[in-house]
Amino acid sequence: MTTAGTGGGALMRAAPGPEEIRRTNLGTLLQYVHLHGATSRAELTTRLGLNRSTIGTLTAELATAGLVSEAVPRGIRRAGRPSLVVRPESARVYAYALSIEVDQLRAARVGLGGTVLDRRVCDRPRGLPLPGTVAPLARLIHEMHREVDDDARYVGTGVAVAGRYRGDDGTVRLVPTDGWGAELGAALGSVGRLTVGNHADVAALVEHSRGAAVGCGNVVYLHGDAGIGAGIIAADRRLAGYGGYGGELGHMVVNPYGRECGCGSRGCWETEIGESALLRHAGRAGERGREAVLSVIRSAMHGDRQAQYAVRRVGEWIGFGVGNLANIFNPEAVIFGGTLRDVYLVAAAQIRSRMNAVALPACREHIRLRTPGLGPDAVLIGAAELAFARLLDDPLTVLTARAL
Repeated sequence: MTTAGTGGGALMRAAPGPEEIRRTNLGTLLQYVHLHGATSRAELTTRLGLNRSTIGTLTAELATAGLVSEAVPRGIRRAGRPSLVVRPESARVYAYALSIEVDQLRAARVGLGGTVLDRRVCDRPRGLPLPGTVAPLARLIHEMHREVDDDARYVGTGVAVAGRYRGDDGTVRLVPTDGWGAELGAALGSVGRLTVGNHADVAALVEHSRGAAVGCGNVVYLHGDAGIGAGIIAADRRLAGYGGYGGELGHMVVNPYGRECGCGSRGCWETEIGESALLRHAGRAGERGREAVLSVIRSAMHGDRQAQYAVRRVGEWIGFGVGNLANIFNPEAVIFGGTLRDVYLVAAAQIRSRMNAVALPACREHIRLRTPGLGPDAVLIGAAELAFARLLDDPLTVLTARAL
């Protein structure tokens, strides 16, 4: 069948059948409860635009599958039958989340609903190649798994890496610290069913859905460690670019006559606002790592003039770059994560002032500058979202297929 008047014979999509509608509604309902937590049937009826009978059938089906529970709300004293409250089964349905960072490896068990049930951390020597992280990550997961109830259901593992990746084979590229080129999926295959994402991307998505940028359709998330990563949400969708390499804002050239960058260019933004820039301006060029950055921040707060100069200098460059991003992307919120969060908390005035001097009035007036609403857990919860995605899209089919 063709569409009348198109002149090209474009195929018309058949109307969805009852089974497809049911699967879609199950996923939509579970997604809502996953993001918003305990929700009454009455609210679900209103929010999802479905009738009470349909909501009752869907929640009962999800409860039978062990994905949600239903209970009478506590403390309700009024005439009539109260609307049952639907809750995600956070303790019984879980994913593992891994974060491969410059100086450390973090792992968490995250329950449906975004609840962090357990977390572990170990040091990662700088320069340790990706294959070398497999054993310690597997050990962290094994330690957590010993605490899991026998009837709990594992849905997969999400991995967040400090660098861009190629989604089809997991090849990591543009990593700011040690030039990884290993195939991530193969290297970490021993820890279970894996989905891979970039730190800034997964944090941007989760802050957009349940953190500091809820209700904002256009968001820039900036993540600082040894380098600068970014996740961009445009019109409520992640902006990835061709091949998935979009968002390398740390390699936006802001000072053509500046320092040489590890990428081969000169004057990239991360050479002015990254860890090495802050430590260099503070007279601590021989130091590195998050603790060294925090030490500079603390010194600045206690009146150390050299540290204050370093924070002020980096803050100026942050504001300069954010002003340009405001003109390009016109975001509603810019969120500072990783070490940029700590710099922002001390240099917010300089950042805002410099941004205002660079950005067009129409692009800057509405911008909210924020730190992550989920704090340091943003990357881990974002990684877990990668693992939950298929379950939320088609709950019952995925559970059956995986034989959890």
